[in-house]
Parts: sequence; structure tokens; C-alpha cells
Amino acid sequence: MKGLKTILAGMLMGTAFLLPGSASAEIKEHTIRFAFQNAQEHPQGQGAKRFAELVEQKSGGKMKVRLFPSGQLGGDLQTVSALQGGTIDMTVLNAGLLVGQVKEFGLFDLPFLFENPKEADAVTDGPFGQKLAETLAPKNLVGLGYWDLGFRNLTNSRRPVTKLEDIQGLKIRVLQSPIYIDLFNTLGANSVPLPFPELYTALEQKTVDGQENPATVIQTSKFAEVQKYLTFTRHVYNPQIVIFSKRVWDRFDPEERKVIEEAAAEAKTFQRQISRDAEAKAIEQLKAQGMQLTELPPEEIARLRDKVKPVTDKFAKEADEATVKQLFAEVEKARAKR
Repeated sequence: MKGLKTILAGMLMGTAFLLPGSASAEIKEHTIRFAFQNAQEHPQGQGAKRFAELVEQKSGGKMKVRLFPSGQLGGDLQTVSALQGGTIDMTVLNAGLLVGQVKEFGLFDLPFLFENPKEADAVTDGPFGQKLAETLAPKNLVGLGYWDLGFRNLTNSRRPVTKLEDIQGLKIRVLQSPIYIDLFNTLGANSVPLPFPELYTALEQKTVDGQENPATVIQTSKFAEVQKYLTFTRHVYNPQIVIFSKRVWDRFDPEERKVIEEAAAEAKTFQRQISRDAEAKAIEQLKAQGMQLTELPPEEIARLRDKVKPVTDKFAKEADEATVKQLFAEVEKARAKR
């Protein structure tokens, strides 16, 4: 019996070495299809690349991530539908674009909601961001955290925008989201909602006069080739949300999900820093490429904020009242910590 116990003990020890954290026994070979709108060199693309590296490392090479940058598989809303159907596995997009799935996501796009990225991080990483992410499960989506895209700014090919009145009459491409349409119509522009992959051609052919995006998107998308004027309106801060197809997620073992969750958490920290470092560089590059840059004075920003207050009030009323109160309370809490 003593010999049998020794043999069994040895077998158990051997099993322990084979199952570090039980991961290697459960992780199978997978290829995850990750589609997104920006170029590979954009901070969004760099974050996706880092995520892919981390997944491969953490899975011992069994799980790989195939990247589809630059809208190769369609625009954001088309990609979300593909996730829900399970034909694409994951994406990252402006959180506000999920308003069609859960209307409270539109609150992220309220004009002038955040004053700086730290406030946004506190809100998205806190109870409010988690609460919204959890509402996606019934929509066949899984939220994996929030990335940074930065503050959106206005560009156009017609004239410098140095005051509110200069926006009047400009045809501005906006996101396919009701709040953006109302926002720029309220500022006196003519809003033209278009998928991002169609934007460069629309600018080049002057179907639209301008667009609004963070500096990093403007630079990596080569909009300086077709846009002359950039104005730092900083009208909306865009947290982006990383989402996964729940149809695919439900087929993964717990250890496989753990790999993805841990990789997403680490990639989030990396991506946010890369994005914020890249903004200053992008602005310098745009200037060197011949764009005329305009910094609006505080009093003009205040005029813009006052002008669009009806938009804030309208869309805040459309969301759940308790959720709106929670959002503003968390923003104020984050602001008080400065």
C-alpha cells in the first residue's frame, strides 16, 4: 500500500505541473477576428496589436488575434451587427455609438461632459461604466473595458473657424448617432451622417466641407490632404468601448475568457497612454503638413457650450433618470479630486 500511495502522489504532482492554474488543459486553439475603424498605426490600432500580443502570450500561443484595421470589414454599426451574429468576434468603437443598443450609452456623447481624460477614466472604470457594460449581455455583446480616443475637434476646407458664427452653413460629416446630428445642426452646420470608411472620399470630393474627430484620427487618416483648417473645439470626449460577440464568448471555457479579460485590462492601460502621448505629436504633424490650427478662447468655448445646452438637456431626458444622476454625480466626484 505504501508503494501505491507513493505512485499516486507522484501522479498528482505530475498533474499539478501540467496544469499551472489549470489553464493549459482548458485553453484550445482559437483565432479571434478583431475589426476596427482606424489605421493600424493609430493608437486604436496599436492598442489592438498589444491586445493580440498579450492574448498569444497568456494562452501559450494557442489563441491568436487577427486584426482588421481601417474599416476593412465595414463601418462601426455594421461591425456591431456582425458581432451580434457571431461572424466577427470583437471590435472597439466610440461608446456613444451603442446608443442604438442601449440608449444610456448616448450619455457619453453629451457635449462638454468631461474636462479632461482623467475624469473620463474615473467614470468609465467606475460603477457607471461597469453598469453600462453589463447592459450589453441581452444584446449579444460583452463589454471588456474602455479605451481612449480623445477630444473631438472640428476641421473643414472652407474657412477658419474662430467663433461660433463661422460654423454656420458648413456641411459637416458626423457620426451616425442622433446626438451628433443635433449637436452640429444646433451649432448652425448641416450635419451629414456617414460611416467612417466613406469619410476621406467625401472630403476629397467635397461632398462635405468638414468633419470632427480627435487629432490622432485626423493625422493617421491623412485628412490634412483634404482639409485646411482645424479648430480645437473639444466638444466631445470619446471613451471607446472594447466589445466581444457574446455568441462566441459563450463558447469559450472560463480559462479562455480569463486570458481575454486579462489581456484587455493590460491593453487598456497601454492604449490610453499611447493615445494621450500621440495627441501632441499628431498636432505638430498636422501643423507641419500645412493645416491652419485655431485655439478658441475660453469665452468662445463658453458660447458653444451655452448654444448646445438644449442638446444636452434633450438627450439626458431620454435616458433613465437615475442613470443620468449617477453619471453627473461620478463626474463631479472625479472633478473634486483634482
